[in-house]
Amino acid sequence: MAKEGKKKSGTSTRAWEAPASQLLRVGSDFSIGSFDAAATPGWSGGEKAALKRMKDVGEELSELQERLFAEGKHGGTRSVLLVLQGMDTAGKGGIVRHVVGMVDPQGVHHRSFGVPTEEERSHHYLWRIRNALPKPGKIGVFDRSQYEDVLVVRVNRLVDGDPWPERFGEINDFEREVAESGTVIVKCAMLVSPDEQLRRLEERLARLDKHWKYNPGDLNERENWDAYMAAYEDAIRNTSTDWAPWHAIPADNKWFARLAVSELLLEALQGLELGWPAADFDVAAEQSRIAAAKDAARRGVPSMRLQG
Repeated sequence: MAKEGKKKSGTSTRAWEAPASQLLRVGSDFSIGSFDAAATPGWSGGEKAALKRMKDVGEELSELQERLFAEGKHGGTRSVLLVLQGMDTAGKGGIVRHVVGMVDPQGVHHRSFGVPTEEERSHHYLWRIRNALPKPGKIGVFDRSQYEDVLVVRVNRLVDGDPWPERFGEINDFEREVAESGTVIVKCAMLVSPDEQLRRLEERLARLDKHWKYNPGDLNERENWDAYMAAYEDAIRNTSTDWAPWHAIPADNKWFARLAVSELLLEALQGLELGWPAADFDVAAEQSRIAAAKDAARRGVPSMRLQG
């Protein structure tokens, strides 16, 4: 008899007061001004327990991602899109390494969105986003996203007028279309405090292995911090929907941010109720062929044409 698969991970280290998707989801009254970036909302276990929980989550994520990948290989249409949006040093790269890194890379499509290329600028701002959406069976990861066009573009006044309400509507319609096509969208706003950002920038300069991550332009963001926070708050309030809700991730404690995002990703995959694709061949017949091949090998037969 074929084995069902790997055993699901345990929950002995779970210390959440409620599902992370409930604890971290923003409401219509979301306020960055009153948000504590150093908090650990709903988690009572501390850092050590979080690391143990991450190990359990990783085991289950790995199996569920494999099931999703297998489904996509057999005609499935579903996928997951993890959107990571945050200021420089908020920990987006760490999420990719420590959370997404727990699953098989062949089932992941990662895309970073920086300054648009000349070709991208010649199209609607959502054009490059649409072209980067994950294919069926994949976990897509956006390091920055379509929200650059209502954040960076807004703060730096790269377009004229007040197009933000219209763009919020366009993004909501776009995300509804994506969700209805079979993609579960997990949006995470990685919110770091200005003091912690400065400490991380200072650390990058103090370590030779971090110099490559430092950009003198990073300090320009700080000069416009209040404007960025206002833009983030407006975007989050106006684009948190039933089909693509925002989750506010306190990012001052890297261990908590990674734990929180891993739980959100796990919940998204669990919600798909993934099974294994049914075999499109006669399993018993193939088992008989394998048995015959093993028998031939034991008898020293150099080769054997198997009937199939």
